[in-house]
Amino acid sequence: MTIRRAALLATPQPAPAPAIAPEFESTSQSTSASPFASPAPAPFAPAPPSAPSHGSLPALRSVHGYLAVALLALVLMHASTAASMVWLWWRSPTFNHGFLVLPVAGWLIWRQRASLRDVARQPWPPGLLLLAMLGAVWLLADVANVPVLQQYCLILMGIATVATIQGRALTAAIAFPLCYTLLAVPFGEVLMPALIDFTASFTVALLRLMGIPVFHENNFISLPTGNWSVADACSGLRYLIASVALGMLYAAVNYRSTRKRLTFIAVSLALPILANGLRACMVVLIGHWTDMRLATGVDHLIYGWLFFGVVMALLFWCGIRWRDAESQSLRPCAPPTANAPAACFARIAIAAMTVCAIWPPLAAYILRTPVDTAPPPQLALAAPPPPWRAGPMRPGDWQMLHQGQPQRISHNYSDGQRSVSLQLTWYRHQREGAELLTQVQRTAVSGAPQWEEVSATQRTIVIAGRRLAVRQSVQQAASDKLLVWRWYRQSGDQAASPHVLKLMLAKAKLTGGNDGGAEVILASSYDERPAAAEAAMRDLLSAMLPAIEQGLRHVER
Repeated sequence: MTIRRAALLATPQPAPAPAIAPEFESTSQSTSASPFASPAPAPFAPAPPSAPSHGSLPALRSVHGYLAVALLALVLMHASTAASMVWLWWRSPTFNHGFLVLPVAGWLIWRQRASLRDVARQPWPPGLLLLAMLGAVWLLADVANVPVLQQYCLILMGIATVATIQGRALTAAIAFPLCYTLLAVPFGEVLMPALIDFTASFTVALLRLMGIPVFHENNFISLPTGNWSVADACSGLRYLIASVALGMLYAAVNYRSTRKRLTFIAVSLALPILANGLRACMVVLIGHWTDMRLATGVDHLIYGWLFFGVVMALLFWCGIRWRDAESQSLRPCAPPTANAPAACFARIAIAAMTVCAIWPPLAAYILRTPVDTAPPPQLALAAPPPPWRAGPMRPGDWQMLHQGQPQRISHNYSDGQRSVSLQLTWYRHQREGAELLTQVQRTAVSGAPQWEEVSATQRTIVIAGRRLAVRQSVQQAASDKLLVWRWYRQSGDQAASPHVLKLMLAKAKLTGGNDGGAEVILASSYDERPAAAEAAMRDLLSAMLPAIEQGLRHVER
């Protein structure tokens, strides 16, 4: 260090540059200045460009603050929808994972924080139109009382709010975590009948392939050693939902390629369905080989979860072979560009909250309770023509359960040899918790038949030259089976599909029409062949259809 200082002192100083050539002054000085000094800029050189404001921490905090306020306002405006989701998370073990979905999605976004600083925040005004469309669908779902559609609309409105306020570039960068939030919706019970049918058919096919004699009817399986039933808990719905949630998280953490992610998610979707069929077959085989001493109680549930854990472990072990390098996730998602001014984010956030605030008050106005001063008309049904005679329902008979206080008529009709039950239910006004399609959980009563719907389809029957669409189902309790016909009536129009009835009810409420509704049910028992029950139901319906329509027209006036 001492030697270097001496050398510097020995260096001769250059003569001052002439005043007539100032443009060369900085050049000559830069060659002789101390190495510890910065070169002086040229007087006419352009100033270096200032760094874009996209990486400024205070600026990002303000943008995130506007988004947080808008999302909080969205949840508060639709508090009833959010509360229904949380209630299902708490009540149903199938959907307990909902408590973890939003924190996991937030963690997936936090993992990208380094690359997200390079993504410009630019408001996206067309997102306001998307918010309006989702709000209108939410309104229709609220009026028709379709909770799952309301919940999906709420999650999608949250995603659209992110895109509207922070822009498409950031939304594209965090698209996968945003899609993960859709798993928070308690959805999947509609798949249960199809999963039960597949599990039962898959089990029977494997048993027959092994040469074991088996009798299969609906979801009931009979072997020489005992009888089995594929119940709701054995449908594999819990395995399917857990596998998809874990598969999406695994794909987000280990893969960067969209193709790899979608492939792994598809495998996570198909594998638990096949694995549940194999699990059910193995449970039946264990019971069959041990003369029904094992795998007939809680032990087969424990075995099922252990088997599912092994299957998922093998899936993750195989998936790790195609894992992408972690360093790829740190690359910038987009070239760095400047953010929009803070005032733009404030204006777009206020606009988004305004669009979202329109729909809940409008829904409350449409769903307000009508004021009826006149007493309700009484539902009545004329006596059946001979040889049919009406009698009361017995305690063990199957009946459709309804919430609220509808008017109801239920009788057993007999012609001396055959018996058919007729149930007529009418609501003067339908509202949430008191309408035809509100599900009622059946409570198990000791000694009473435990009825369960094992199949359902829609068909068209011809009665006295008139075509009538009905929903045909089979209710079964142990060896007792019932053939059931059901259809609905809304403002004088008839429908067999619950979805069509929902749309008809929504139309009536939106237009201020009659929101009353009726349900007609016929049921008859049979042993092996349902043809005899169908013939009896046809004969009774031919005799009673004029009286049924007359009674419904009387209350619909």
